[in-house]
Amino acid sequence: MNRIGVIGIIVEDLSATNKINEILHAYSHIIIGRMGLPYKNRSISVISLIVDGTTDEIGALSGKLGSLKGVTVKSALTKNSYID
Repeated sequence: MNRIGVIGIIVEDLSATNKINEILHAYSHIIIGRMGLPYKNRSISVISLIVDGTTDEIGALSGKLGSLKGVTVKSALTKNSYID
């Protein structure tokens, strides 16, 4: 059963960008939308993802991103599950 969710990512260490993109590519099958904004005044980037996947998939994606140095991740999921 899938859930719809939002993952917010704040990148304070811009050297993590390549690794972030590798992880996002590996989970592209659950990402239905992505918006990234560089905030040059603060030297950070903010990325928002809309995802549709199992709680295990979404948790794994969030966990891998959150384990990177200089990257903060928060997610919110629907309470209801959806069948493909």
